[in-house]
Amino acid sequence: MSTTQSQVRPQTCPVIHGSPIASDGPRIPLHSPEFAADPHHVYREMRRQYGSLAPVELAPGVPATLVIGYGAAVRILNDPDHFPADPRAWQTTVPSDCPILPLLEWRPMASRSTGTDFVRYRQAITASIDAVDLYAMHDIVEEIATPLINSFCQAGRAELISQYVYPLVFEVVNSMLGCPPEIGQQVAAGTAALLEGVDAEKGSQMLGAALMNLVTLKRTEPGNDITSVLQQHPAALDDVEVSHHVSQVYGTGIEFELNLIVNTLLLILTDDRFGDSVLGGNLSSREALDEVLFDDPPLANLLITYPRQPILVDGVWLPANQPVVISMAACNNDPAIRTDDLTGNRSHLAWGIGPHACPAQSLAYLIAQDAIDQLLDALPEIRLDKRDGTPTWRPGPFHRALTELPVTFPPASPLNANIEPVRPPDPHAARR
Repeated sequence: MSTTQSQVRPQTCPVIHGSPIASDGPRIPLHSPEFAADPHHVYREMRRQYGSLAPVELAPGVPATLVIGYGAAVRILNDPDHFPADPRAWQTTVPSDCPILPLLEWRPMASRSTGTDFVRYRQAITASIDAVDLYAMHDIVEEIATPLINSFCQAGRAELISQYVYPLVFEVVNSMLGCPPEIGQQVAAGTAALLEGVDAEKGSQMLGAALMNLVTLKRTEPGNDITSVLQQHPAALDDVEVSHHVSQVYGTGIEFELNLIVNTLLLILTDDRFGDSVLGGNLSSREALDEVLFDDPPLANLLITYPRQPILVDGVWLPANQPVVISMAACNNDPAIRTDDLTGNRSHLAWGIGPHACPAQSLAYLIAQDAIDQLLDALPEIRLDKRDGTPTWRPGPFHRALTELPVTFPPASPLNANIEPVRPPDPHAARR
């Protein structure tokens, strides 16, 4: 057994650093507005003070260890036996009203499971995503994007999250899941209520009912979609298991994809290297996407594991059944591996690595690139609207998400389209 994976009892093996969970000083709150405003400054201070592992707080009173060293992250993500993703032992120690519990608690799906359950769920969700027709997806994105652009192109200004990116990714996910509009509206309403926190319990019930409605519909009316493939897979998932996987596709498919597109648009609109080049055709939007995945990945801190017993990593004892959170953003910017030239470099951790790596990378790339290209082709002179100051970021320990993205542009004629845009409720509206 290697030194970094030694499981000797802490009290019998003195180490250079104390355990992050038993750290002397105050924990660094990842849920604060100050962290959201400038997380990279916080990561640098963490690295200076703690090295590759730092004591953090995911929510008030919820301790965790944040992995900010690339090498440590790679070792952890490739060692599911010592670092399983199953949170059930941990969640028994967390109050029922903990704000992040609904996001992290155990569910019957691959990202929260280990062993044979993980293999079974992973095979089903991977097969369902692989069944999505990437060529057809080009046309689907265009069909959804065109009427959305037409709804604001003559106005000369727009707020891109609520008017373009969110409704686009919501409809794209509905299409992939085979979800009809009426059930999609129920999903959106439940998600909005859940995230707004005004009536989270009711929102959770609405969302659960909507997802089960979709699963029941697809049992009787299967199609060429993710939900149907999940149901027909040899893993024989039951309706509850399928509904949780559908919920995960909604959650990551919308939140991750939305933030990936928006953060990339912000880069294009504010960085001369990309703004002039992408709009002029010298650099592709794909290269802008890769830089965002390095610098400001849409899920900045996640890939959470829970060691079964105390374990030594980089001279630090990690306690049993406490969250170990990988900071993709900090690890990607680790000076030990970072280079100045990122062109064509896709060694970042934004998709994860190891057995839990995202199975939808090609699909997510395609949707994001098509959504950005459709907008830039239609409105090539689009610019960031700075009348209200610089863009602000939504607080939260896991995501890197803008509150809004206002833009201006010369009014343009509508594109050819015969489809009216669908406007689901925006679950982020109350948080801006």
